[in-house]
Amino acid sequence: MTSTTEPTEPLSVEQLSATTLLRFATAGSVDDGKSTLVGRLLHDSKSILTDQLEAVERASAGRGQDTPDLALLTDGLRAEREQGITIDVAYRYFATARRRFILADTPGHVQYTRNMVTGASTADLAVVLVDARNGVIEQTRRHAAVAALLRVPHVVLAVNKMDLVEYKESVFAAIAEEFTAYASELGVPEITAIPISALAGDNVVDASANMDWYGGPTVLEHLETVPVSHDLAHCHARLPVQYVIRPQTAEHPDYRGYAGQIAAGTFRVGESITVLPSGRTTKVAGIDLLGKPVDIAWTPQSVTLLLEDDIDVSRGDLLVPSKDAPPTTQDVEATVCHVADEPLTVGHRVLLKHGTRTVKAIVKDIPSRLTLDDLSLHPHPGRLVANDIGRVKIRTAEPLPLDAYADSRRTGAFILIDPADGTTLTAGMVGESFAAPQPVKDESDDDGWDF
Repeated sequence: MTSTTEPTEPLSVEQLSATTLLRFATAGSVDDGKSTLVGRLLHDSKSILTDQLEAVERASAGRGQDTPDLALLTDGLRAEREQGITIDVAYRYFATARRRFILADTPGHVQYTRNMVTGASTADLAVVLVDARNGVIEQTRRHAAVAALLRVPHVVLAVNKMDLVEYKESVFAAIAEEFTAYASELGVPEITAIPISALAGDNVVDASANMDWYGGPTVLEHLETVPVSHDLAHCHARLPVQYVIRPQTAEHPDYRGYAGQIAAGTFRVGESITVLPSGRTTKVAGIDLLGKPVDIAWTPQSVTLLLEDDIDVSRGDLLVPSKDAPPTTQDVEATVCHVADEPLTVGHRVLLKHGTRTVKAIVKDIPSRLTLDDLSLHPHPGRLVANDIGRVKIRTAEPLPLDAYADSRRTGAFILIDPADGTTLTAGMVGESFAAPQPVKDESDDDGWDF
């Protein structure tokens, strides 16, 4: 298979290993051109293959279109193609000489808020599309609010369809000013506005000849150069234990290692660490990486830690530096997005999965539900239904070591699971957010709780 444009030398394994990885998500209202933007980005960056383009050309011709509809590169479901909308989260992987990318193309409809939360939860950057003819609308504000709630560090405002407003600088400037003011109030740390035409390709991969008044980067240039300043290697070091390795062979009769993927931070041989939730302390005696001993390891490497002392460590435990251990608690307060069709109610018995640990829990209270239209709070709604975002209080059967989501998106997140069938019910973010309500007096601390 060959590329859709002039062939280029493929990146070698060494070149790919030397590049950084950027996870980003896209969001936009219906007909803002989000899927077309993604298709244009993939096409013009030479990240699709000839057979993929031929399939899009056939589908476009079948719909009576003279040119390929690049939106079909991501809208893969039949319902998406028929309705011309995005329903599911579509992940795309591509790379340039400067960076590797994982793209999550997320839906824009209100009823698919949960899908956007899923796609943006691990994103380093969010691209929010706006139709230049319509400006900042209610759905745009929703997308900015979700990005702020999920602590996405970088937001790109892509003002699309500039060709339909005669590429006027004044139109772009007004939209950029309004969105930047709103997103900044929500706490979004960095906002970059770029005027584009996804259909024509202006400022997506190649600079536009129609907007000489704009001197900033194209979308791809920004994606390639935006700093990943929140580098997890410099966060609180955390290693959720996934597996205990105990071969008991003639070659390794006494080997006992604790394997897992480093969720954040860096571990070093000789470092004092604490095992949570037990609180036992020891030191790192060795680190095995890909079968070889190393002195230091960092996120997101998968490693095996060897400890100086024979202490009880099992799957679900969290290894952390003793000087930087998070508190353990059975009372969890969090902002959540409910993703299941079944409502989440006060008194709901659930399983809470945090890292590699899963414990029983009960929903004690739902202090508020967030109205994304105007960011108002509906107090004590009693339940959350699909796509609702709100505050919850949860009591767990066992203590959990929890970071605030604001400090660590990896170890400050959890999910709630239906114990009956294993369905994911809710995605949670520990601690405060801009949606946090005023303190609510809890009158039922000892009102029949099991634990």
